[in-house]
Amino acid sequence: MNYPRKSFPYWTLIVIAAALVFGGLLRAGVLRLSGYQIHAAPAVTVQEAQSAPPVSLAGFKNGFASIIDPALPAVVNISSTKVIKEKQQPDIFNDPFFRQFFGNQFGQQPQEQQPQSEHEYSLGSGVIVNPDGYVLTNNHVVSGASDVEVYTLSHKEYKAKVIGTDPRTDIAVLKIDAMGLPTLTLGDSSKLKVGDLVFAIGDPFGIGETATMGIVSATQRALGGQIEHYEDFIQTDAAINPGNSGGALIDIRGDIIGINTAILSGGGGNQGIGFAIPIDLAHHIMDQIVEHGKVIRGYLGITIQQVNPDMAKAFGLSQGGGALVGDVSPNGPAAKAGIERGDIVLQLNGTPVTSPDDLSLRVSEMAPGSVAHLQVYRNGHTQEIDVTLDAFPENAQTAQNNNENQGPSGLKGLQVQNLTPDIRQQLNLPATTTGVVISQVDPDSAAAQAGIQQGDVIQEVNRKPVHNVDQYQQALSGSANQPVLLLLDRGGTTLFVVVQPQQ
Repeated sequence: MNYPRKSFPYWTLIVIAAALVFGGLLRAGVLRLSGYQIHAAPAVTVQEAQSAPPVSLAGFKNGFASIIDPALPAVVNISSTKVIKEKQQPDIFNDPFFRQFFGNQFGQQPQEQQPQSEHEYSLGSGVIVNPDGYVLTNNHVVSGASDVEVYTLSHKEYKAKVIGTDPRTDIAVLKIDAMGLPTLTLGDSSKLKVGDLVFAIGDPFGIGETATMGIVSATQRALGGQIEHYEDFIQTDAAINPGNSGGALIDIRGDIIGINTAILSGGGGNQGIGFAIPIDLAHHIMDQIVEHGKVIRGYLGITIQQVNPDMAKAFGLSQGGGALVGDVSPNGPAAKAGIERGDIVLQLNGTPVTSPDDLSLRVSEMAPGSVAHLQVYRNGHTQEIDVTLDAFPENAQTAQNNNENQGPSGLKGLQVQNLTPDIRQQLNLPATTTGVVISQVDPDSAAAQAGIQQGDVIQEVNRKPVHNVDQYQQALSGSANQPVLLLLDRGGTTLFVVVQPQQ
């Protein structure tokens, strides 16, 4: 059987490319950084907030101007330009698709066209955090830009140098040639509570400095890697719109507690669900960039996934939480320490692990060479394992799988066959891969709803290895009305899926 490979019609690609170019002229895109050298620099001196008693709202009878006015000068507009490429003008008049509708009424057009430069412009915001010109913003505001300009509230314009960027957290550090600039004091984002009053300041749509008000709707919000690799967002209902990216989220004292970065919206506008990077994380990333020229992260060498209630029950846990190890990198730190596939990491350094995002972020903030003290659940028992971290490799795979096994599911509508050398080659799997391959999934079946896909290789059933169809069927015998725990290999990455009996 031939397993599907994705392809797109010629004209579909043209339409998509045109839409991307046009859309890039209107808003900031998330693009890969190119054309910059990374510069190391001394540590940036910033002003940090000191512990202070709660602020009474009784002093704000006429509004919050006393908080916002001092903050406005430290928030800047950022304009970036990227040269996409030198290209020939499209020869649309001689294109066969065009001529089949219009014939030769336009005549034969000359073939030679002068090359033209395509430019992509984006607008965003930034925050001055140091009087000598260091500016924090989002990576996606300046990614790939050939020119970056900063405009202050006092109508001064500066050429900015990109000191460095971190696409994994969407943070960038800029430097402008100026001194004595207004700055914002860095607050403590770890002390934020749901319901705290916050203000978002930026330059939405390029119309000028704008402040909006809201509350903290949630903390430690993660969206499964939809926005960034490392997600620990402050969620707020303060209006955040295109162009606000990189702007400041400040608290009732006027201290910056977040860098505005994204919105969740079906129509592209503000829906009261905005996200900001906590300033504690942004400050850590800035220090790494300035000191080392890049971000140096701790690395465990495992692929992890969510432990939902069904998964917890399948592994014998009373409740969800923690991070399930779906795969272990050979010769990585975790493998050397004895971490195994199927382990559930419950604690890191004595603190509970609430989710894969939580573990991934906290490990990334540890220095290579440091020891991560893990509490691991394995086969009904907990044990302590110490792992000496390596430095995160630039080409490492994302350390989290999307958890696609939500909802009731069953194995009806699922067909498997033995994994032959030819099928391994079609799926680009190593010759050592074993199991049975899923050859067909009924799209209306519960198995499909569970996220099981054609081409997945089932390697284990209820923690028992299977190497052929007979072993697979034998492993399933007696499980007709019980949940089944499958270990799948999908494109070279393993993940666990709990399959519920058909309802």
